[in-house]
Amino acid sequence: MARGNQRDKAREKTQKEKANEKKKNNLSGTEFKRVQEAQADIMRQKQQAALEKKSAEKGGKAK
Repeated sequence: MARGNQRDKAREKTQKEKANEKKKNNLSGTEFKRVQEAQADIMRQKQQAALEKKSAEKGGKAK
C-alpha cells in the first residue's frame, strides 16, 4: 500500500509541474512581440470587416 501512495503522490507532483509549464511564456521578447502584433492585426481586420458589414446593413435599410 505504501508504494501505491508514493506513486500517487509522484503523479500529483508531476501533474502540477506540467500545469505550471503550460502557464509559462516560452517566447523570447522579439518572438512574443511578433506574435502579439500578428494577433492585433487579425483583430483589426475582424473589426474592420464588422464595421463594413454594419454600415452596409445600415445603408441598405435606409433606402
